[in-house]
Amino acid sequence: MRRTLLLTAGLMACLPAFAQYPEKPVTIVVPFTAGGPTDKVARDLAEAMRKPMNATLIIENVGGVGGTLGANKVAKAAPDGYTLLLHHIGMATAPSLYRTLPFKTLEDFEYLGMVNEVPMTLISRPTMPAANYAELAKWLEANKGKVNLANAGVGSASHLCGLLFQQAVKSDMTTVPYKGTAPAMNDLLGGQVDIMCDQTTNTTSQIEAGKVKAFAVMSSKRLTSGPLAKLPTADESGLKGFNLTIWHALYAPKGTPKAVLDKVNTALRAALKDADFQKRQEALGAVIVTDARVGPAEHKKFVEAEINKLGPVIKAAGVYAD
Repeated sequence: MRRTLLLTAGLMACLPAFAQYPEKPVTIVVPFTAGGPTDKVARDLAEAMRKPMNATLIIENVGGVGGTLGANKVAKAAPDGYTLLLHHIGMATAPSLYRTLPFKTLEDFEYLGMVNEVPMTLISRPTMPAANYAELAKWLEANKGKVNLANAGVGSASHLCGLLFQQAVKSDMTTVPYKGTAPAMNDLLGGQVDIMCDQTTNTTSQIEAGKVKAFAVMSSKRLTSGPLAKLPTADESGLKGFNLTIWHALYAPKGTPKAVLDKVNTALRAALKDADFQKRQEALGAVIVTDARVGPAEHKKFVEAEINKLGPVIKAAGVYAD
C-alpha cells in the first residue's frame, strides 16, 4: 500500500505544471481604455468564463497605439495561459495600418476562438439638423470641408468605419482622433464634433436615452431584437453595399500548451452559452458567434481572410500609422 502511494505521488509530481491549470488568477488584456466597447465585452466574458474555468479572471486595460501596445504585451508574455488577449477587428487591420508592428498577427498568437460580432452605428451630435439618413446626406453635401468626424483613435473600429464611410459618400471630412471611445463620445454629446461611426456596444445606451441621433446600422442586416431593431441598415438608407461588422476574439501567446488552450476554449464555449452573457450581449446589439469560428482553426482562417479583405481598403485610403 505504501509503495502504491509513493508511486502515485511520484507520478503526480512528474505531471506538467499546466495539468492543474489554472492555479492562480488569469489576466485578460484589453488593448483599449476602460469603459469602451471592447472593455465591456471583455468584462462580461470574464464573468461568464469564471465558473467554467474555476478561476478569477482579471481585466487589464493596456491602451495605446490603436491596440498594438496591449496586443504586443500578450505576444511577449509567458506562454502559460495566465495572460490572454481580448481584441477586435484591429488584429486584422494592424498589418496594413502600421508600417512596422512589434508582432506578427498570424504567427505570434495562439487563436482561441471568436466571441461575438458587433454592428456599427452611424450617429451624430444631438443638435444635428437631420432626422434621417437622407437628410444627413444632404447636410454632409452642403457642409463639405466643415464636417468633423470623431473616432476612438488610429486603428480603432470607429476609425476603420469612418474611412469606409468617407469612401462610400465620396467626401473628405476632418477626422478627429481621440484616446478611446469614451472621450470621443463625450465630445459628440457636447457638440464639439458632428458625427461618429461606432459599435452598438458603445452607442446603444446613448441612442436609447436620446442623447445622440442614430441614422443607420452599418451591417447588411437589421438587428432582429433589442432596442435598435427598428434602425435601418446603411444599405436600406442609400449606402448600397456598405457592410461592416466588428468582431471580438480571444488569443494566447504563441507556444501556450495545448492542454491549457483546450481548457480556455472549453470555458469560452460554455460562456457563450451562458444565459446572462447572452442577455447582456443582446442588450448591446452584439451577436454571439455560434459557428465553427468558436474553434481555433476556423478563427485563424477568418482573421487571415479579414486581413486580405481589409488590407486593400486601408491602403487605398492612404492612411498609415508609425
